Amino acid sequence: MLEQLLIFTRGGLILWTCKEFGNALRGSPIDTLIRSCLLEERSGVASYSYDAPGASYTLKWAFHNELGLVFVAVYQRILHLLYVDDLLSMVKQEFSQIYDPKRTSYYDFDDVFQQLKKEAESRADEMKKSKQVGKPANDNTLGKKQGQVQNGSIGGGKKKNGDESGSDDGDGDKIKGRQLENGNSKKKHVGKREVPAKINATGKENGTSNTGAFDVNKLQKLRSKGGKKPDTIISKSSKMEPAKMEPAKKITKKNRVWDDSPSKPKLDFTDPVSENGEEITSVVATDHGESMMDKEENFSSDTETEEEYTGKDNKANMGKKGWFSSMFQGIAGKANLEKSDLEPALKALKDRLMTKNVAEEIAEKLCESVAASLEGKKLASFTRISSTVQAAMEEALVRILTPRRSIDILRDVHAAKERGKPYVVVFVGVNGVGKSTNLAKVAYWLQQHKINVMMAACDTFRSGAVEQLRTHARRLQIPIFEKGYEKDPAIVAKEAIQEAPRNGSDVVLVDTAGRMQDNEPLMRALSKLIYVNSPDLILFVGEALVGNDAVDQLSKFNQKLGELSPSPNPRLIDGILLTKFDTIDDKVGAALSMVYISGAPVMFVGCGQSYTDLKKLNVKSIVKTLLK
Repeated sequence: MLEQLLIFTRGGLILWTCKEFGNALRGSPIDTLIRSCLLEERSGVASYSYDAPGASYTLKWAFHNELGLVFVAVYQRILHLLYVDDLLSMVKQEFSQIYDPKRTSYYDFDDVFQQLKKEAESRADEMKKSKQVGKPANDNTLGKKQGQVQNGSIGGGKKKNGDESGSDDGDGDKIKGRQLENGNSKKKHVGKREVPAKINATGKENGTSNTGAFDVNKLQKLRSKGGKKPDTIISKSSKMEPAKMEPAKKITKKNRVWDDSPSKPKLDFTDPVSENGEEITSVVATDHGESMMDKEENFSSDTETEEEYTGKDNKANMGKKGWFSSMFQGIAGKANLEKSDLEPALKALKDRLMTKNVAEEIAEKLCESVAASLEGKKLASFTRISSTVQAAMEEALVRILTPRRSIDILRDVHAAKERGKPYVVVFVGVNGVGKSTNLAKVAYWLQQHKINVMMAACDTFRSGAVEQLRTHARRLQIPIFEKGYEKDPAIVAKEAIQEAPRNGSDVVLVDTAGRMQDNEPLMRALSKLIYVNSPDLILFVGEALVGNDAVDQLSKFNQKLGELSPSPNPRLIDGILLTKFDTIDDKVGAALSMVYISGAPVMFVGCGQSYTDLKKLNVKSIVKTLLK
């Protein structure tokens, strides 16, 4: 049975709830649905599963987009109620007839709901019975069809109007009376060595000739008319004139010049060494300039007109439907939008998002969510469907990329300093994405805000990782805590956090080893490090170059951190640092895929090789690029 059925507005005002359900819901499934599904543009999915201590619920919902109403049904997951979708549809239809924006209570809807519920249950029972009764008949008909196919006839061997007769040529193919399976129409038989003719969308045959797939006569006609010859076909009769032949230039190797001039000094980035061979640790820190994190980007969304914004789609629609129908699609069309009206525009949007490196699964879910939010909505006069879909998608992308909760690192650092504890940030990610380099960029940005930073070299797995971090620390004049290789990274991080108050460090940046998401031993070690040290922030460092792999990386990281953690409430990824953002041009879809799959915001964007090349994510710029 149903646990709850709720009707509320998009603003959150509850209009009606069923009184017959006396049992209170465990947990907060409705709030979780709104927070995790509806507000995160996941409303295109069929249902939502909610787990609470002692109960597991399935939630289904329906929208009335014109009135701004949401209908939600909650029931125990183990029941598998078949009538819920039908019931929601009927409740939506009946309630929309009595809805008044000025009313806040609908007690008179109780009796109507009881009647609708009985009707939906009876329909589900009838459907169940009809399936059980019709099953043997379906099996018999299936057996008959299989027998007919084995006998070599289609459609039971019936003749059309009694005029056509099928004859068999020696190979068992019907020449008359039906269409052959290889695409040729009746009365046209294709031999074993002949190439079958292809049929295009207009029903005409392409390239039908007695000579096979290549038609010489057609090529001769094209030559006589002055048509272009294919580049890959060269006629035997045509001969190249010797006058037009250009001799191939011979490439000669330049002679090496040997002289005694001294070579230019090489760029030396190794640690400076004294005359005695000892490493010099006191190096004056150079001023690398102001970090891009503190520079505001000016972005104007009005620079691009609507014609430029949707020009490609409009040109495509004009070619298919004509100028008049594409320009005035919203006037002569239906008053309320249906899913079939939205499909062409949504398909074009999905293809566009995928070309911008958005994962296919994410692009499809986004389009389904936009369709659910627009279905049944009235289309304004002189408005194109493509423009309406474009605006809805733009709102959805802004809502996804805008962080759900504000993470102000500078504010949190000062709050931790007042408590007398260091602020701990752990950098995690797969191999080769640039964790150590971008850790140094974050350290430089914190330095500019007068915050004392310490690095913890917890990558005890990769050769050269400690030396790399030591070089960054020396150039930025930042203390580093290291214990060498083949040590437990969780213990190294713990000792570094204990050391931070002694040397006056406000922030500890923990560098970890790169690991693939399916490497269980390394993921177990990372889970242990997070469990032992309880960091304030877990940053996932990912490349902006990845597409579909971004979904797999983030989802597996969160999954393994949850499964392998000894804590009942495991810590997951809090934020994302996107690297190599300057190498992707307009392929910015990885940012959307990562935020959508994890719900964590993009806090930093790496866009170069120097310490200043770290900036914030400009949501408006990303949305404009995705929809351009």
